[in-house]
Amino acid sequence: MTSIIGVVAGPEPGGRTAAAVAGLLAGTGASTDLIELSQTPFEKVTAAFADADAVVFGSPVYRAGHTASLKALLEATERGKWGEKTAPLQGKAAAVVLTGASGHHFLAVDGLRSVLAGFFAVQVLSPGLYLDHSGYVDRNTLTPESAELAAAHGRALADLTTAVRSSEALRTITPVV
Repeated sequence: MTSIIGVVAGPEPGGRTAAAVAGLLAGTGASTDLIELSQTPFEKVTAAFADADAVVFGSPVYRAGHTASLKALLEATERGKWGEKTAPLQGKAAAVVLTGASGHHFLAVDGLRSVLAGFFAVQVLSPGLYLDHSGYVDRNTLTPESAELAAAHGRALADLTTAVRSSEALRTITPVV
């Protein structure tokens, strides 16, 4: 069975980003695990990357970008270059889920997608999922419309994961530099 992990890079467990990532994971039909970066050491997260078929990266948007904790995790993740022994993200499928107070920060999705695709050779689902406060009933509950949108992204990630797993070319392409 396909294994997909969701990494939530919020400053504390739970909340809007975790709800959005969980909604996407629920739509995949895969075996899933939600990892809260605020509660999990980087070593455990990178080990989970190696075992997963796909990864969902979730982060609130602060100052027009993903959180410092997600940036630190990505900087601590090897990519098989310059003496590194592993590349746990290379050849994986991924989705980006970002949340913000308003619709003004939706372009932050592009920055994270670019890092994942170029720096790690991850096949990233486009266009990414961005939800602002209007997409929630409360801090932990998506509106029905947002829940369906998240589930649709989950179904698309499952399809992308199948395509990547069945293509040697997609699995073996290497990072830009």
